Amino acid sequence: MKLAFDLLLDLWYIWVLLIISAILSMLRPKIKGALGEKSVSFFLARLDPKKYKVLNNLLIKVGSKTVQIDHVVVSNYGVFVVETKNYQGWIYGSEFDEYWTQVIYKRKEKFYNPVRQNYGHIQALKEILKEFENLKFVSIIVFTTKAELKVKAKTDVIYTVKLLKTIKKYNQECLTDEQRDAIYEKLKSANIGDRKNMREHVRSVRENKKKKTINL
Repeated sequence: MKLAFDLLLDLWYIWVLLIISAILSMLRPKIKGALGEKSVSFFLARLDPKKYKVLNNLLIKVGSKTVQIDHVVVSNYGVFVVETKNYQGWIYGSEFDEYWTQVIYKRKEKFYNPVRQNYGHIQALKEILKEFENLKFVSIIVFTTKAELKVKAKTDVIYTVKLLKTIKKYNQECLTDEQRDAIYEKLKSANIGDRKNMREHVRSVRENKKKKTINL
């Protein structure tokens, strides 16, 4: 008995590694998502701050629901709403499919169409900004280069490295500096993204995902 105990004690580092591995496995999706959003934030920080006002990780409340939006860029050229996806493998889908498909080797998984997801984000923003009439919203879906996009959509579905070029192709002014700044301040004041609210939002999203998850 003592010999077995001593053996287990001598192998304590293996138990530590197993525990760390299990924790990292549970946290990996969250870490990957955060890294994807950070890389987009890095690119957005390179925009001219005199023309583009950036809000990252915005959490707003519309009715009884909270809506988390990865990035919003308020500019003289419209309001850009950016949804980031840190997926790898082949990505299949179209503008109006309810779900898109991720393929890694022979494994297929479905995830909710991010174009539809971002449409919901834009509707929430319209509700918050309803005092501003005829606002121009631009939806952009961003994937890292780990993914190979096989998507058919009119909406901009792009790689991270093409984000700035995509934003800058919209160059027709539709907002004055005063309107742009007022919209930015309105969204800043509507942001309820403290830790408590963000945790509650994440919990709610996970519960909804359990109901919607489809595995092929």
